[in-house]
Amino acid sequence: MAFHALTATVLLQGISGLVGGYALMADPSGALIGLPLVWLEGTPFSDYFVPGTILLTALGVCPLVIGWGLWRGLSWAWYGSLLVGASLATWILVEILMIGYQPDPPLQAFYGLLSLVILALSSARSVRQRLLQTEHG
Repeated sequence: MAFHALTATVLLQGISGLVGGYALMADPSGALIGLPLVWLEGTPFSDYFVPGTILLTALGVCPLVIGWGLWRGLSWAWYGSLLVGASLATWILVEILMIGYQPDPPLQAFYGLLSLVILALSSARSVRQRLLQTEHG
């Protein structure tokens, strides 16, 4: 159960990262997905293109590769799932530090929670045993 939930949440993050990152790159004003440019005042970014690029690659493509590894039962994917959870938590934390907490839309709360779910599922004994059994015997 935990293994399938982990695989699903990592793949959800990957798809979400691809869609969100692409939308921010396609429309760096953020209007396409309802993110105002005013949120970026005081940050190093004048628009959402660079954050969108990072989102697409680090939280889109990478989680999809790791999700594929989980689906295939590859031991490295366990480490990757921890990386996805930690990367997503870091992304949200840095975002909150840079632009403040934005409750509308509640993306920060949702993805902050998703990062914790991914980390918790990755830490489940059944998941570790399933993915690391081939690595240790």
